[in-house]
Amino acid sequence: MKTKHILYETQGTCSKLIDVTADENNIIQQVFFVGGCNGNLQGVSKLVTGQHIDDVISKLNGIHCGVRSTSCPDQLCRALEQLKAAPLA
Repeated sequence: MKTKHILYETQGTCSKLIDVTADENNIIQQVFFVGGCNGNLQGVSKLVTGQHIDDVISKLNGIHCGVRSTSCPDQLCRALEQLKAAPLA
């Protein structure tokens, strides 16, 4: 199975980095957040693992955190958009 992987530096959130891998069918294989609300982000990671990138983007895109115009789930969508375009390894 071929995979693609990126490290995405977040903007405007408590988490600083998202490490995400998907397979050649754009199914998310693993997600790790660096920083942020540990318990919540572990939950998000487990919920999106095994899901298609497009399904996750459609559900999480545009979520805000308090008064911020983004959130960790929204930043995950930005990472997934980049991952879709990444080359397979």
